[in-house]
Amino acid sequence: MKKPLLFLISHGLAIAIGFAGGIYALPILIEPEGPSHEAVEAVAETANYKVSIKEGLKGSDFLHWGKGEFSISSQAISLMGEVSPGPDYKLYLTPKFVEDEDEFLQIKEQALQVGDIKTFDNFIVTLPPNTDIAAYNSVVVWCERFGEFITAAQYRNPGAGQS
Repeated sequence: MKKPLLFLISHGLAIAIGFAGGIYALPILIEPEGPSHEAVEAVAETANYKVSIKEGLKGSDFLHWGKGEFSISSQAISLMGEVSPGPDYKLYLTPKFVEDEDEFLQIKEQALQVGDIKTFDNFIVTLPPNTDIAAYNSVVVWCERFGEFITAAQYRNPGAGQS
């Protein structure tokens, strides 16, 4: 009786680990080639705002993180850096800085979903036409599929100019 139970537990655990590993690895395996360093720098050169991602955000952990510098222009947002790999990442502009899932969910209806993030090492996301970047103050990377906060950065203080 112990052997079949041990067999079920060990194989069930192996399947669960394999499934979780597949969910984590699949986005890495199908990731398209990211923008060149030069393309990201071109967006940065025209940016109205530049901001580095701060370490130690409440909602970030060893599986959900970002590092680098966002550049925000009237046409696009770029990241010179990287975000942890994962599925279904979206880039949002928010009117308030948030640093975890709960805070983001409280203001998600006020946020502007800019677009999809398809690469994890540098990216450029084109803004929807007529986006007023001054109406927002922060950039958030969010995993839509699992409702996970990845990272964020505040590019301007409310009522302030360029930061």
